[in-house]
Amino acid sequence: MELVNAEIRVPIGMFMYVKPEDKALELERNALMLYPYIKNKTISHGKAAEILGIHKWDLIELYASVGIPYFDQDIEEIKSEIDSYNQLQGEEA
Repeated sequence: MELVNAEIRVPIGMFMYVKPEDKALELERNALMLYPYIKNKTISHGKAAEILGIHKWDLIELYASVGIPYFDQDIEEIKSEIDSYNQLQGEEA
């Protein structure tokens, strides 16, 4: 994976945390910077993982470790999808 330096504007109190020495923290920071683009569907988890040079499931596990779920549906949406699936299968929900 090729890296490039990028200039970003951050609050002064954040500056000391922007350049972590630890590679794991650097990966986590970069993954968190990409997450808004996953959430708004600009990129997929797979594309974000490709950008970061890791496997998709490693990225999903990284997000899970900081409390970001892979599935962002609430229980009512899941129930609705199950009902729709059951109807398509000819079963009653």
